[in-house]
Amino acid sequence: MVIFFFIPCYLLFIDSIDVVDGKVKLICGVMWTLILHYSISMPMWEGEDESMYKEKGGPSPKQRLLAWIQNKVPDVPINNFTSDWNNGVALGALVDACAPGLCPDWDKWKPNESLKNVQKAMSTAEEFLGVAPLVTAEEMVNPKVDELSMMTFLSQFPNAKLKENAPTKPRHNPKRVRCYGPGIQKTGVTNGAKTNFTVETFSAGDGEVQVFLEDPKGKQTPVDVKFNDDEAKTYTCTYTPKMEGKHKVIVKYSGTEVPKSPFEVEVKGNPGDPSKVKCEGPGLKPKGPQVGKQTYFDVDTNGAGIGQVEVVITDPNGKTNSVPMRLRQDGEDEKKYRCEYVPQLQGPHQVAVNFAGKPVPQSPFKTTVAPPCDPRKVRAFGRGLQPIGVRVNDIADFRVTTEGAGPGTPKIKVIGPEGKEVKCNILKAKDGFTYNCDYKPLKEGKYVVEVSFGDQEIFQSPFEVQVGPLIDSKVVAYGPGLKGGIVGYPAKFTVDTNGETGTLGFSVEGPSYAKIECNDNGDGSAEVIYHPTAPGEYAVHITVDGEDIPKSPYCPIIVAKTDFKPELVTATGPGLNPKGVVIAQPTEFTVDTRKAGGKNIPMEISVMDNTDYREVETKITDNKDGTYKVKYTPDKLGKHTVQINYGGQAVAKSPYRVEVGGVADPSKVCRFVGFLLNSNFFCLNY
Repeated sequence: MVIFFFIPCYLLFIDSIDVVDGKVKLICGVMWTLILHYSISMPMWEGEDESMYKEKGGPSPKQRLLAWIQNKVPDVPINNFTSDWNNGVALGALVDACAPGLCPDWDKWKPNESLKNVQKAMSTAEEFLGVAPLVTAEEMVNPKVDELSMMTFLSQFPNAKLKENAPTKPRHNPKRVRCYGPGIQKTGVTNGAKTNFTVETFSAGDGEVQVFLEDPKGKQTPVDVKFNDDEAKTYTCTYTPKMEGKHKVIVKYSGTEVPKSPFEVEVKGNPGDPSKVKCEGPGLKPKGPQVGKQTYFDVDTNGAGIGQVEVVITDPNGKTNSVPMRLRQDGEDEKKYRCEYVPQLQGPHQVAVNFAGKPVPQSPFKTTVAPPCDPRKVRAFGRGLQPIGVRVNDIADFRVTTEGAGPGTPKIKVIGPEGKEVKCNILKAKDGFTYNCDYKPLKEGKYVVEVSFGDQEIFQSPFEVQVGPLIDSKVVAYGPGLKGGIVGYPAKFTVDTNGETGTLGFSVEGPSYAKIECNDNGDGSAEVIYHPTAPGEYAVHITVDGEDIPKSPYCPIIVAKTDFKPELVTATGPGLNPKGVVIAQPTEFTVDTRKAGGKNIPMEISVMDNTDYREVETKITDNKDGTYKVKYTPDKLGKHTVQINYGGQAVAKSPYRVEVGGVADPSKVCRFVGFLLNSNFFCLNY
């Protein structure tokens, strides 16, 4: 018996004999495949972005697990699944991070007591988190510990749950408190101006933050402390000095001063004038910033006097510390600042800019953050992007659609065979997300078309186009199948050779195999039918002696099946008869859609003069009962084509081939009477 294990991206073959024979590598391979898929790849862990790993090309299971661990224990350098775990300290930190207080003293463990550390952490994890010891302590302290075994063991932690009545010991460590911000800088604080700084307690455990300001006379006053309720467990501390001179800022955590406390601050001067501060930049515009994309604005304090620049950004949830931000001075001008920030949420934001403790003009600024742009959803298609078919002096056209990709404008660059950029015309359609583009190659050779969105190249870009020489061909192709179609319905088009000789060929490229049929009309033309089985863009090549005719390849868009049936549309009337239509005399026919179903389905009717391939003027009357009356008056003799499309699909028997003939002119008829006289024949014309 042969067992087939099929897991996405994996296919393993293992025979029962392999198991009996104890082929360890095969058996372990099967087990690891199952573990990788069901234990590591499949689950969603808290804090993960679902789209991140579901999208094609997202991080591997190994990268996901490592990123989760790094986020969980940021204070411990972990970059692999082998040597970084040998001393047991990282494992102790991970256990405590999953259940704070379970290993509260891990940071005091001695690295040289690796076996003791690992044993303690593993037994604690097994007993109170339900994490099975899939590796031994002796194996973990070995620098050559098996990576896959470690990954399997550690993959249990993201979903581990603390058991009831576990002996957790709340802890606090003031030495791990971080303080930063203008309010604790040695210089820059202005007398009478409000200032602030941040206290971060993420790694310090549970505790109480207390802050005091001591003035030059030794008097201490409490500083306002506000918890920001964020992941980093930060506090915003605000105070306003009331005199010049040296001040001290004292920061305590659970009654113990934090590192570098007290902070010495030199307070000088009087507050400047916020009304003279100027702010500008894309980060302050009502619309423009995008989720996950860095933006900025500049603050100019020239002429405003002494004061500190403070920026507070409030997200749609009312939080003020959720937006990563950096405020820095301009290296050339100390009075100018640049604020860079990266919005994390879509929706309305407020950007408050203060100088010397007071708002600057127009502050707070209101801006709406747009959803992130996603270049992966941008698509480009059309003849101008096809590898072959485009020729010198052709108008190489293509389309770029940005629907669902978020805000932004595509950037297009066409590079010619000599490395020079070729002009590309771009016209935005009325729908707001389609861009019609074209360029005109003037020389043979390879052209490269680069399409980017949000400063990233889109799928399949760059496109390489081999431009061929200019050719002259009389062969013409037309019909709905060259523009579009519906899955499950035949896509039709007509090819007229116009007397040109050579081997006529057809090919259809696309997301699915499409069977091709060709029927000779017996008049130098042929009806070609292909059968698409999947939606998407197709490339229809029409060739003579292996060379694409002008405008080939055609790039129709095939859509999914619909609720209407174009094959049930019927058309009748003298205007569709193969013979009998007379030049310069009106003719008509009726189209009946009552059995086809669907609502508001577009009807397209055209009459083409096959001499110069121009459309004959038609008058279409909607009878409001599902039928249409069509009239046209041909003005040239010869072959004409009547095309009837319902919902972009050719109806049954369409296209119709009509031969337009002449009519006798009584003024130009020659009449005669003949008779015999004495064996001679006499004619009398009149």
